[in-house]
Amino acid sequence: MMDTIIFDAEGVVIDTEPMWDKAQAEFLRRRGVAYDRDKLKHLLSGRSALEAVEITKVECGISGDARLLSEERMALVRQQLEEHVGFIAGFMEFFRRVQPAYKTCIATAMAEELLRIVDRRLKLSQLFGGNIFSLVALGLRSKPHPDIFLHAAQELGSKPETCLVIEDAPHGVKAARRAGMKCIAITTTYDREKLRDADRIVDSFAEIGAI
Repeated sequence: MMDTIIFDAEGVVIDTEPMWDKAQAEFLRRRGVAYDRDKLKHLLSGRSALEAVEITKVECGISGDARLLSEERMALVRQQLEEHVGFIAGFMEFFRRVQPAYKTCIATAMAEELLRIVDRRLKLSQLFGGNIFSLVALGLRSKPHPDIFLHAAQELGSKPETCLVIEDAPHGVKAARRAGMKCIAITTTYDREKLRDADRIVDSFAEIGAI
């Protein structure tokens, strides 16, 4: 019986994916490279900021110090978040329905500096009672490794088999399955084919219904 819901942050709780796309497109435009979303997006999701830049360097054939490139890319994302960040449509209605009956948390690979911006604007810590677990801050391996989900379950006193993960990305789905948890994938960022390893795939929170 499920007693815990673990939410990924970006693309599940907070609507940041269009902002990442805009920032990534601008970052590459400065280097004369067109942003091929279908080629890059699924490779970058669930990765740390530095890992994402390293992957971008290889896939797009760009050069430069990875840390400096990461700082530039993050500055572009920060600007987008400060101006535009909000919740995914339907999240708050779903959260209000399940929160009284389930332990809840966020488990995310989002960079700490960006998470702080979002927390300040949307009061995530207050909403989740402080249960926000950052892969980067904890020094854990990135998704598709299951580390962040297993850590979240341990912190909440939950067994993996009683946890449901809500994800929007292929790496996150794989991480949930490797953690021994059920997973619902929501198509806010990727199509159903890329999310096929999930237990269920929905197009919106309204479709989830009973858990």
